[in-house]
Amino acid sequence: MKTVWLAIFIASSLLLIAVVLRNRLSWGWLRVFSLHLVMAAALLYVLNYSGLVPGMYIPLNPVTLGAVIALGIPGVALIIGLQWVVV
Repeated sequence: MKTVWLAIFIASSLLLIAVVLRNRLSWGWLRVFSLHLVMAAALLYVLNYSGLVPGMYIPLNPVTLGAVIALGIPGVALIIGLQWVVV
């Protein structure tokens, strides 16, 4: 069963790469997404090690980066608020 899922994953990944390479509009989207990803990671890194939010550590993982990429500064506030309430 694992072989079937692996084959489906590889085939869908190859088809996704083919669609991205075929459409020229996808390159602009990929550039913007990469820029947002780098900026979000840098922002979280600076917040973690600058001490602006004392006692808080925001891990750099796909969930936190995704929230910051999608929401921007409100995403950072959301993650800080969730850590404050939950943890």
